[in-house]
Amino acid sequence: MLRKIDCVMVHVDDLTAGIGFYTRTLGLREMWRDGTSAGLGMPETDAEIVLHTFPLPAGRGVGYLVDDVRAAVAGWGSEVLERPFEIAIGWCAVLGDPFGNPVCILDMTKGARG
Repeated sequence: MLRKIDCVMVHVDDLTAGIGFYTRTLGLREMWRDGTSAGLGMPETDAEIVLHTFPLPAGRGVGYLVDDVRAAVAGWGSEVLERPFEIAIGWCAVLGDPFGNPVCILDMTKGARG
């Protein structure tokens, strides 16, 4: 079901300031940006940190990449905390594991950001 850990989402109040901080202090590289978010690449991996200015519920920071979010939700054997919703690259949902942890899944059915 899971293919990889895809990204970590981090809320910032100011996208430009956030990009400056993370690229300067952690050596990340800006990969893409839109009006509310930016993808920062990590060295030696295709994982990325996504900075965003939109409200995101606490504990929803790691995205696990799956082939199809809606199919994964249909086959989930536990609680669904947030039903599938559209994002720029495809779909996202937040599932609950039996231990009370949120499991954020996403797919790239609309394609990668450029």
